[in-house]
Amino acid sequence: MSPLRQTERFPARCLFLRIEPATTRVGSVHVGTSLSVVAGSNRDGHPAIESRKSRIAEGLATGLVAASHDRVMRHRFPGLADGWARFDGPAGTQMVDAAIDAIAGYLRTGDVANGGGRFTASQATGTLAASARASVGRLLGADPGGVVFGANMTTLVFALTRAIGRTLGAGDEIVGTRLDHDANITPWRIATQEAGAAMRLAPFDPATGRLDPAAVIDCIGPRTRWVAITGASNVLGTIPDLAPVIAAAHTQDANVLVDAVHLVPHRPIDVARLDCDAIVTSAYKWYGPHAGVLWLSERLRDELSPYKVRPAPDSSPSCWETGTPAYEAIAGVGAAADFLLETGVDRIAAHEREIFAGLLEGLLGLDHVRVLGPATSEARAPTVSFTVRGRHPDEVVDALAAARVAGWSGSHYAVEAVEALGLAASGGTVRAGLSCYSDAEDVARLLAVVSDLR
Repeated sequence: MSPLRQTERFPARCLFLRIEPATTRVGSVHVGTSLSVVAGSNRDGHPAIESRKSRIAEGLATGLVAASHDRVMRHRFPGLADGWARFDGPAGTQMVDAAIDAIAGYLRTGDVANGGGRFTASQATGTLAASARASVGRLLGADPGGVVFGANMTTLVFALTRAIGRTLGAGDEIVGTRLDHDANITPWRIATQEAGAAMRLAPFDPATGRLDPAAVIDCIGPRTRWVAITGASNVLGTIPDLAPVIAAAHTQDANVLVDAVHLVPHRPIDVARLDCDAIVTSAYKWYGPHAGVLWLSERLRDELSPYKVRPAPDSSPSCWETGTPAYEAIAGVGAAADFLLETGVDRIAAHEREIFAGLLEGLLGLDHVRVLGPATSEARAPTVSFTVRGRHPDEVVDALAAARVAGWSGSHYAVEAVEALGLAASGGTVRAGLSCYSDAEDVARLLAVVSDLR
């Protein structure tokens, strides 16, 4: 049976997907679901309707073929064994087997110890941390000497802005954007308030979800000390053009922090070419444990003084890692970085784009669904936010959960973005994000539930 076949027409007013419990062979893989694009309008045969059907079918067919090539990756994720379709990756992915094994392997050895000691176990722990820094450095295209490990991105940004706050004075300015996660806004806002400085937020276009670099550049001036900007929106998926913003900031001798939490899992990163001064990411968004990573340029390592206790090392990166690091988590971070390097982020991105085409087209084909942000896959991560007419976002994710489909509702901590979209008072958005293990079956299950929410 073909995985995409025409079926009878239904009296609905939009296009949706029918899921049939049949086993379909796609290449060398048996996919346990048959998909069909079903028209639901009295105007079937109209060119626009047929074109929409064709695009959805084409996107899903492409996704099924891509799944046949990449489904083998799913066996690397033990957490998928429960049968749920996981669209919760933007909030945290499943952990890859290598990271799980690295954590357990470290804890099983006699090498569990604090670093910096003169005995074998302590030295082995130090070697483990150095190896993980090297792996993360390769992943980011950055000097591993600038890699700082911490509890999460939010904690690390607070540590960074607290140190930066010491250098700010009255009249200084920090530039941010309304597209950013609040962890790249509020820590800066607090630092400026305490220093008597100011913060300016550049707007994005709520209609398109795009951030015009000119809107950020217009906020940069001679008193700008830092620009804090997202590498990819965690709520809309938008990937801004960072190069002109970074160049404009540097002409004013301002530093740039890029929040790459939502970028690293989906696009290759080259900090040297990006030319940012600092970057943050979270390993649990790219198949590792709950831990964060901050990278600082060599100049900033020399200039900034983090808050720390007196016996702690004065040199970076250790001076930023307050207290005893979670070495078992660091072992997992290094393994997750190695997984991305070995698999190839380019390969992952290509797979996600193909699967995402079916998700985006399917949602756009439902007339009771409002898709937010960019209407195409160009310059965006495989993440989409949407609302369903007459339904609170919580109600939508409850319906998805009842079908064993995991998604999120709310502001997703992108408080400014959701307010700019005019959705703060109505519960925010429903968010669905793809990960490297997502496939067309997952997409079909989500679209079937949303289609029924009329």
